[in-house]
Amino acid sequence: MIQFAKKHWGYLVVIAAITLVVSCANQGTPSGGEYDLEPPKVVKITPDFNATNIKDGRIEILFDENVVVEKPNEKVIVTPPQQKDPIIRSVNRKVTVTLRDTLLPNTTYTIDFTDAIADNNEKNILENFSYSFSTGDIIDSLAISGKVVTADNVEPVKGILVGLHSNLEDSTFITTRFERISKTNDRGEFTIRGVAPGRYRIYALNDNSRTFKYTNPNQPMAFLDTIIEPWSMPDVHPDTTFTVKNGEATVDTIVDVQFTRFMPDNIVLRSFVSDFRRRYLQKHERTPNQVKLYFGAPTEMPEIEPLSFDKEKDWAILEKYVTNDTLIYWIKDPAIMAMDTLLFRVNYLKTDTLNIDELVTDTLTFTDRTRKPKKEDKKRRKDDDEEEPVVLLEIKQNLAAQWDIYENITFEMGEPIVGSLDDKIRLQKAINDSTYTDAEGYTIQQDSLNPRLFTLRKKWNYDESYKLTVDSATIYSIYGLWNGPIEQEFKVKSKDAYGVILINVSGLGDTPVFAELLDKSDKTIRKVRVYQNLILFRNVNPGEYYVRIVFDENNNGIWDTGNYYKHRQPERVFYYDKPINIRANMEVENVWALNMETDSASKPLEVTKNKPQARESKKEQLEKAEKKKEEDKEKQRRGQQSNASGRGGMDTNPYNMGSFR
Repeated sequence: MIQFAKKHWGYLVVIAAITLVVSCANQGTPSGGEYDLEPPKVVKITPDFNATNIKDGRIEILFDENVVVEKPNEKVIVTPPQQKDPIIRSVNRKVTVTLRDTLLPNTTYTIDFTDAIADNNEKNILENFSYSFSTGDIIDSLAISGKVVTADNVEPVKGILVGLHSNLEDSTFITTRFERISKTNDRGEFTIRGVAPGRYRIYALNDNSRTFKYTNPNQPMAFLDTIIEPWSMPDVHPDTTFTVKNGEATVDTIVDVQFTRFMPDNIVLRSFVSDFRRRYLQKHERTPNQVKLYFGAPTEMPEIEPLSFDKEKDWAILEKYVTNDTLIYWIKDPAIMAMDTLLFRVNYLKTDTLNIDELVTDTLTFTDRTRKPKKEDKKRRKDDDEEEPVVLLEIKQNLAAQWDIYENITFEMGEPIVGSLDDKIRLQKAINDSTYTDAEGYTIQQDSLNPRLFTLRKKWNYDESYKLTVDSATIYSIYGLWNGPIEQEFKVKSKDAYGVILINVSGLGDTPVFAELLDKSDKTIRKVRVYQNLILFRNVNPGEYYVRIVFDENNNGIWDTGNYYKHRQPERVFYYDKPINIRANMEVENVWALNMETDSASKPLEVTKNKPQARESKKEQLEKAEKKKEEDKEKQRRGQQSNASGRGGMDTNPYNMGSFR
């Protein structure tokens, strides 16, 4: 045997080498075991769950696999709220939490990890994991949950604090830190845990400063008018298990699981920013022909008195916003425009440190920093007869060949003009294809706030054709610019080009209500009053629309925000729960049974901007894992076929390899 080995040692080396090559070529993705779809499990926790009489704020949690804690300062919520951020670390299978604030006596502490903990490999999330202990003899175990939405458009509010106070005085929210807190998830949902029996007021607060109290009227916040008393009751919920066969997950069993339901669990808080604004002069500036004042909030109309020239002069045309926070004075007098610096005495309201408005007087200097010093031209024109380019008065108008029957024609000038437009615009109605006659029954009005804006209003008729004409050099500005010609033929759309939306709403009560028609971006297209419980939108262009209603408490036709200091809630907004698709010559009639309690936080997902992050269900995870496993097997099979093909049927018998003898 030894002699045979010595004689054929070369053949044995060749066989070993070939075996090694084949072995290496056959390597592929191992089929492995089952994919891990389970979140990490707690093996041990110190102190134990719901431990009492705890004196030290250090917690250690041991899991059955390596874990990570993602964004702990953002996701992990400790209540009572901590002034110093807790130290939260993960090393291999252990998570440690160290509370740096001094522990309060006889208090239940809750650490809500939300979705921060996941296993290190597959990132399976341990959902809704929370831990509680008490520094006293009793663990408070009640919970309160609900949702926070924006009051004006019912968007879910992510990452806003929600807190409780057992002191029911209104001033507590302003002067005292929250007793217990939670934070909303990406769906706007919250759960406050470790609550003791009692009576509470609940608030939401965007608290970037971490004071845990309402210190700034410009902070988004929400409050509930009613007092909350938490309680619990036994309940059941179905739990589903799945079986995977041939890559498809099917329901295996559905079991009713007993659990304790904590109430209330359907609180809706409507977040808003108060209409209170600190009033102050933000800035002032000058251009050659303008003096501008900008205020930090809506304000009363300030008084402005010229000091550089006769105050009795009619020196400017005022353009302003309805809230008076932006004022633009178009200077009319060339002599005043020629002044480099202008002085004005301005009386305006300013909010002091006690949030009280007081009248202040400032002397303001307006310097034209755009003006360049005059220099003698170094280059003269080659042709002295060359004309300056003609600059025309800019006129923006909204005319189009196809005209909607509900539209008004608007003209916005680049600068104020002299006189009106009444005798400068000619509107004609078509008698036939080539003949027009002057139209009647229209008015042209100058805007009360923006003197550069004019609106032509007329009650149009379906299918009628018109022509609007403005001759050149008929409109001129206060600075001497003339207009170019305008001519536009247009036709009002026919009745059958539109659709009609009619919604019969029940449950409105006696409060005045208006409805808004919205496009797919949640932008308001039209607005109508709700009359006798009917929402009626006529002449709707084909498309997809949504509808919301506003309970107009003060009957002013706009949505109004709230004010905590005046204990005034924002006006209520409700969305119709489905899109409305309109085609030409189509009437849609729907019924809306409004439920003031359950519909207050509901908004169609299609127009929700803060969409919740989609998470796979257990069934989807199982199906994906099974599909991945089948794909891995197929890759391995193809790899083996490729390796076999690459060997080309090589004869590995050493006795047939003459070249190696």
